[in-house]
Amino acid sequence: MAYLRENVGSREFFGLSFVSSVHFEDDRIGMPPSGKGRCDLIDMLTIKRRSFLTGSAGAVVAASSGVLAEAKETKVLPDYVAWKDANALIVHSDKTMETKRSEFGTSVITPEEKLYIRNNVNTPPESILADRDGWKVEISGVKEPRTLTVAELKSLGLVTAATVLQCSGNGRKYFKDQLTGNQKMSGTPWTVGAAGCVIWSGVPLRAVVDALGGPADGARFITGTGGEELPAGLDPKLLVVERSVPIANLDNVILAWEMNGRPLSLAHGGPLRMVVPGYSGVNNIKYVKTVALTEAESDAKIQKSSYRFHALGEKGSPDHPSVWEQPVKSWITTADETAKAGPVQIAGVAFGGMNACKSVEVSLDGGQTWQEAEFVGPDLGRFAWRVFLLAADLAPGTYTLVSRATDTEGNVQPEESEMNGAGYGHNGWRAPAVTLTVA
Repeated sequence: MAYLRENVGSREFFGLSFVSSVHFEDDRIGMPPSGKGRCDLIDMLTIKRRSFLTGSAGAVVAASSGVLAEAKETKVLPDYVAWKDANALIVHSDKTMETKRSEFGTSVITPEEKLYIRNNVNTPPESILADRDGWKVEISGVKEPRTLTVAELKSLGLVTAATVLQCSGNGRKYFKDQLTGNQKMSGTPWTVGAAGCVIWSGVPLRAVVDALGGPADGARFITGTGGEELPAGLDPKLLVVERSVPIANLDNVILAWEMNGRPLSLAHGGPLRMVVPGYSGVNNIKYVKTVALTEAESDAKIQKSSYRFHALGEKGSPDHPSVWEQPVKSWITTADETAKAGPVQIAGVAFGGMNACKSVEVSLDGGQTWQEAEFVGPDLGRFAWRVFLLAADLAPGTYTLVSRATDTEGNVQPEESEMNGAGYGHNGWRAPAVTLTVA
């Protein structure tokens, strides 16, 4: 039996459980707190199919028009992600890969080998992982600025938290499908697969800032800078991955060195990543080298003009809203395109961005009527997604399945997302509809 052991008393940081030392053990096989024998969180949190799949269908079944577009041929993965499950991914490019809708499964936690990939620039060399504890991050904008190693960060405490990690452009394909005439939109045509729910382990940024005397006067933003190697001869500000988020997130941000109970891989930002729960993926800085509490937002292109909500045909600017908080969202997950008449189980995932997901409704007729779904599996906190289930007794016919989530603040997932020039933040419930044929 796996259990969580706390060595010291806990604290709360905006719903995140903070403990100065915590690890998983297994009393059956004597697993150590770290290393190759560490308890696999994926196995611990998997929802066993027999716990909710009943009836003649015998499986979670739903079919998506998007499934038909999933890549049928397995593409060779780049070296830095060669360990991933190629059969579970749609490879758009060597920097952009999404999870097939049929591969989300029925677990709350997304296995790392199936988790999407999105990189703005080339990944650093694997050699940066040679001395994980020796990786350095400069902390500034505090009263006692200092450069700390990961080993030193580990001495300041530990938090474990589940969050939805989602590319800002997840669902962009549905925006592109609406374009007419000469309208254009750049960017990867993601469907629903540029997202996952993972567990991070690291130190709360608040604990680090407090250890260094607290924020400097006038600090309004948390600015993280990635450690990617940039091409020579170009203005670094054009390429550097440097994002600023409001300092109101100080109690939520994590400097993470583990994901899903394993050392953070290079593909997902190892050896250290700045995680901003509830915020879109670009704000979660990989290979983080500096964390600064600043008076102003970064003037890097990725902050100043990219990742801004602006109209089609316009260019982004600081006057446009930044791509920060994720909106309430849900979609149906799928296993098959057909089902036998009778009892059928329909599943999906839902989350509320900065808020917990309160409820999910499922429609079998494209949104004309709705039924309340139930949550299944563990609740891992307000920043994680929930797996939901609707048990239905279906007669022969064709069904259009959609889901609609509501968060604890009363925000309801809209039917359509507001169009924007870069295709960010799609959360409409109609576009990701799935089609199920029952015979």
